[in-house]
Amino acid sequence: MLKIGLTGSIGMGKSTTAGFFAAAGVPVNDSDAVVHALYSGKAAPLIDEVFPGTIKDGAVDRQELSRQLTLKPDGFKRLEAIVHPLVREREDEFIRQQTDADAEMVVLDIPLLFETGADTRVDIVVVVTCDPQIQRDRVLARPGMTEEKFGMILSRQTPDALKRARADYLVDTGHSKEAARQRVQEIIADLKSRLAKGDFRNA
Repeated sequence: MLKIGLTGSIGMGKSTTAGFFAAAGVPVNDSDAVVHALYSGKAAPLIDEVFPGTIKDGAVDRQELSRQLTLKPDGFKRLEAIVHPLVREREDEFIRQQTDADAEMVVLDIPLLFETGADTRVDIVVVVTCDPQIQRDRVLARPGMTEEKFGMILSRQTPDALKRARADYLVDTGHSKEAARQRVQEIIADLKSRLAKGDFRNA
């Protein structure tokens, strides 16, 4: 089974691109969705121990957590130490399920693919990208987003240029959704062709 690592910096259109893969019939493990579920489940009490006052109605209040992280950026490492192992558990479970289902390929949607070394666990890397100004406009239009918060997030992410240099395939979302969707279909077709040729003998 071919494992496709999908990544991209904030505001690049990674979630939309993951949706195109899913619509084309490729199973997707969405790390953001997994984290969201964990924040209202297993991870919530663990996070509240480290970041007191972040629980609201039984789930992690992302705004409060973000506020505390802004005040203490070193808290990111403590948060990641809690969340990343739990996310990895869900990812491993997803891979087992899709292996049992004889899936030809799967997408592992991992925002911090390079930053966490997860690129070593996949066979192919697809990087979602767009013009920096488009990225900035998208991100700053989000509720509660500020220049300071945007800068802090970018500082924790591998620069887009380096991601693109390490990618096997690129999806540019800066033109139109239809163009990005067609690019995803091209990538899937190419990967299926390569699988048929035996290019990924260990996949």
